Amino acid sequence: MAESFAFAIADRVLGKLGSALIQEAGLAWGVETELEELNDTLSTIRAVLLDAEEKQATSHQLRDWLGKLKDGFYDAEDIVDEFEYESLRQKVVASGSFKTKVCSFFSSPKSLAFNLKMGHRVKNIRGRLDKIAADKSKFNLIEGVANTPVVLSKREMTHSFVRASDVIGRDDDKETIVGLLMQPSDTENVSVIPIVGIGGLGKTTLAKLVYNDERVVGQFSTQMWVCVSDEFDIEKLIKKILKEIRKGDESYSDSSMEQLQSHLRNALDGEKFLLVLDDVWNTDREKWLKLKDLLVDGANGSKILVTTRKKSTASIMGTFPMQEIKGLCHDDCLSLFVKCAFMDGEDKQYPTLLKIGDQIVEKCAGVPLAVRSLGSLLYSKRGERDWVSIRDSEIWELEQNEDGIMAALRLSYYDLPYHLKQCFALCSLYPKDCEISNVVLISIWMAEGLIHSSGQNAKMEDIGERYINELLSRSFFQDVEQMIPGVLYKFKMHDLVHDLAMFFAQPECSTLNFHSKDIPKRVQHVAISDTDWPKEESEALRFLEKLNNVRTIYFQMENVGPRSESFVKACILRFKCIRILDLQDSNFETLPNSIGSLKHLRYLDLSWNKRIKKLPNSICNLYHLQTLFLLQCSELEELPRSIGSMISLRTVSITMKQRDLFGKEKGLRSLNSLQHLQIVRCLNLEFLSKGMESFVKLRKLCIISCPSLISLSHSIKLLTALEVLVIGCCEKLESMDGEAEGQEDIQSFGSLQILQFDYLPQLEALPRWLFHGPTSNTLHHLKISQCSNLKALPTNGLQKLTSLKKLEIDYCPELIKRCKPKTGEDWQKIAHIPEIYFDGREIASSTK
Repeated sequence: MAESFAFAIADRVLGKLGSALIQEAGLAWGVETELEELNDTLSTIRAVLLDAEEKQATSHQLRDWLGKLKDGFYDAEDIVDEFEYESLRQKVVASGSFKTKVCSFFSSPKSLAFNLKMGHRVKNIRGRLDKIAADKSKFNLIEGVANTPVVLSKREMTHSFVRASDVIGRDDDKETIVGLLMQPSDTENVSVIPIVGIGGLGKTTLAKLVYNDERVVGQFSTQMWVCVSDEFDIEKLIKKILKEIRKGDESYSDSSMEQLQSHLRNALDGEKFLLVLDDVWNTDREKWLKLKDLLVDGANGSKILVTTRKKSTASIMGTFPMQEIKGLCHDDCLSLFVKCAFMDGEDKQYPTLLKIGDQIVEKCAGVPLAVRSLGSLLYSKRGERDWVSIRDSEIWELEQNEDGIMAALRLSYYDLPYHLKQCFALCSLYPKDCEISNVVLISIWMAEGLIHSSGQNAKMEDIGERYINELLSRSFFQDVEQMIPGVLYKFKMHDLVHDLAMFFAQPECSTLNFHSKDIPKRVQHVAISDTDWPKEESEALRFLEKLNNVRTIYFQMENVGPRSESFVKACILRFKCIRILDLQDSNFETLPNSIGSLKHLRYLDLSWNKRIKKLPNSICNLYHLQTLFLLQCSELEELPRSIGSMISLRTVSITMKQRDLFGKEKGLRSLNSLQHLQIVRCLNLEFLSKGMESFVKLRKLCIISCPSLISLSHSIKLLTALEVLVIGCCEKLESMDGEAEGQEDIQSFGSLQILQFDYLPQLEALPRWLFHGPTSNTLHHLKISQCSNLKALPTNGLQKLTSLKKLEIDYCPELIKRCKPKTGEDWQKIAHIPEIYFDGREIASSTK
């Protein structure tokens, strides 16, 4: 069904052809006429594509025609990208110190050869598209106009915590399961309670309700939540359980199986625990018994709560009778629908719509996910025709499986704007139950050219956030968990929503393994699902030989990545137009020099490679690269001297061995397009030298887990575009004011909105620039956590922060005591702030 993306791809190529960069390149290289003719051809074809995509379901010939067009569009995009690349290269040359020594590229023999080659390529692709387009008359297609590509979020983002008041119709189920959890065990210390039901009924939501219930929290000394999904791998499950027990600590990740078992037994010995195993599919009793044997040493009354769609799974695991949850009653479904489709009380203004909604709810067969999906779809629609079209859609008749849930989800998908359909479908590359990072997903969308500018100078990252919010509001994403305010959050897709993404993404996006035989001819984006790297490298190389024209290589599983340079070399040699190359968890010392030949590469991830020491200088030829992840590259000694040539870089996350990141690494300061910089676990980092003001577009800066960091550069305050600053886990950092504390702070920052200090035990006072200069008028969220030496607020309090809307103070006992409502010495210094949280609890408005 990926032929549905033909319109989106054509639209994207037309957008590039109309850009100033390409028009200037056309003039410079004498191919202006050829590019204009290609533009005309694409415009003519695009006019009928929407109609073609609607009709393709009933015509194999039309699907094949769209597939051929899509292949041609991709090739056209590659050609346009080469013009872009050459223009960017010339920009780098022109800005370099050696520009006076080189003759003008445009008059050189090399330029003439480039002109001829590219001119021929443009003519060839236009001729090919003209030939394919000539067949459109066979299909009686009608010209149409697409819905607008600009998406505005209709609602605020949801949160991962499940409030009991937000869940409808599950009170009795909740009370039953809470009652079972409170029961002592008569025969064995650890009991297992299975929750069974079809997809979309809310098994996980019910388990969360129970898990967070105060009675349950008080009953167990240890609580663990582990998402299992398709693969019941005992070693990985042990690691997940240990990670829950140890609050994220993964120091045991390289332990042997024997050591892991010992760690788990010791951790649970004598503990009364609750373990939730969410989304279990395993029907192999032997596997379950092997895991269960490691859990039986808990104290009497320990419980394991299992959610599963399969009764066979429940029967082999449960010691209590399975708790089979049913669909919601009609009234509860209607209440949920109204909650999703209308603002509070608004339903009373639309009695006709409410009556139609009642009929739509009837078709959802009591499945909450279906109800929520369609309610969210209709949230902004108040025309009777829109509601009737959903109620009377023929899809209800075509889709009978899963009690109507897939029909509801398909209707929601068809209602998406055309550009969001491709964004959503690309999410099929993630494995089921995966926690998706907003930073990574938006970077991937950007790399594939899926983010459309609104024409109002909006940043691509901001538009990407709107896309995520739109998909959240329509229930395609769920379970949002804030990680770093203003920077990082994670979310998931429901299993059935993931199935939907896979259906519409195929064959363009495919999840394969090294032994896959039936590989779609038109696959563009490849997710590799193997849980282990092949013992023989030749297996991995033979797999690559089966692929052509791939734009994405992505490894789904943790700790699975290329074990040698040869695999990377093969990727570079075979996939010249690749946009996304995920080399996480790789295990080689040297990145091939040939990496610099990937002119189209936008996204490169080398995170968790613990052997690599240097990057080749050729990497600086990646003028299109937008995202570079080097997290946890603990042996990385330095960056290439010419890294400043990577003029498209917008997001960089880095772990290095340098003592002074911006002293020796002067090239970093030349990255004028940088928007987001993360400096993480740079264990030797002591200084941030002068020169940071050169990051003129930097909007988000995170400095995390740099235990040797002593001081910040005064120039950090000259980051006038900075909106978010996060500094955490820097044990030696004493002052935020840099080395020039006596200077005035009139020019400090200017756009800062969110500021977070986390685990800075030496910090004794908030920085001066917080109260003097522009920050006092722009900051709206301040979070202070685990700063034990920060015992009081400044004399003038926070009254000078006139825009501050939210204050969070966590694990700072002295400071919280002084800020206690009414009675604390510093209370009056913060009482004016609308939202105040102490240790995660909101201070009631009645106390203010």
